[in-house]
Amino acid sequence: MLAEAVQSYLAVRRATGFDLKLQGNFLKSFTTFSGAKGKHYICSETAIEWAGSARSVLQRARRLGAVIRFARYIRLEDQRHQVPPAVFGTENHSWPVPFIFSKDEIQRLLEAASDLGRGDSFRGHTYSTFFGLLACTGLRVSEAIRLRFDDITPDGLVIRHSKFHKSRLIALHETARTMLERYLQIRRPYALFDDHVFVSLQRKPIRINDAEIAFRKTVQKIDLPCGPGLPRPKLHSLRLTFAVRSLENCPDGRDRITKHMLALSTYLGHSNVAFTYWYLEATPQLLKSIAEACESFLTGGRP
Repeated sequence: MLAEAVQSYLAVRRATGFDLKLQGNFLKSFTTFSGAKGKHYICSETAIEWAGSARSVLQRARRLGAVIRFARYIRLEDQRHQVPPAVFGTENHSWPVPFIFSKDEIQRLLEAASDLGRGDSFRGHTYSTFFGLLACTGLRVSEAIRLRFDDITPDGLVIRHSKFHKSRLIALHETARTMLERYLQIRRPYALFDDHVFVSLQRKPIRINDAEIAFRKTVQKIDLPCGPGLPRPKLHSLRLTFAVRSLENCPDGRDRITKHMLALSTYLGHSNVAFTYWYLEATPQLLKSIAEACESFLTGGRP
């Protein structure tokens, strides 16, 4: 009975765009465990015992969280199912403080990347263009690596089957398009039979590890604030910076902010708009704007 209900639950949620591979494995494991205990309905005690067998507290919380969401769904049809309490706490890690680049820092990063390669300018061209594209589009690193010639269209970049198996169109500013076209003119002779946009000196698509190494070497060349307690710049920071700067330019007004957040969430390829709202915590400027809006609302102004 539970196994059939799990399949129905997963089918419904996957039809709305969720992958749920890990959660599916959790629930199948739980139903096997519950069946061995002779339990044909969700029992809080059994669920907690099953989740508690994981090694870490975080893993226990995630296992139990999967059962809790399933229990809420199935209990609407049968009240004999129990919804376990979240005894292991939150399922998520606390979000780390992100490093957000200034315009000047991004400019210096791209200039330093141009000097990579020990005399071979192609590597420098590759990574200065790669980093620049991440900064001005907010692409995921993996999405930029997978770009092919056919993905560059007059309307922008086509991102095919990204993290959540969705495709989307990314608009390109004229300066970004010019930068990309200039790189392609240099790049084409290096890998005539490979249609990936970004390739290495070995005439193969660059790898994430290669890009991260190039980024760290580039960051070492420029003077960025660093030290204990300060956020550390990562390659993913370029995407975070794009999102935060976009939110800083968000128009005032509840309806306009809502539309802006939804558009940005779609643009970034987020599966849930809640992931986009996290960026509001990323800079003092955004937090100051939120505090001022709250104060205005509490004193009778418009939210």
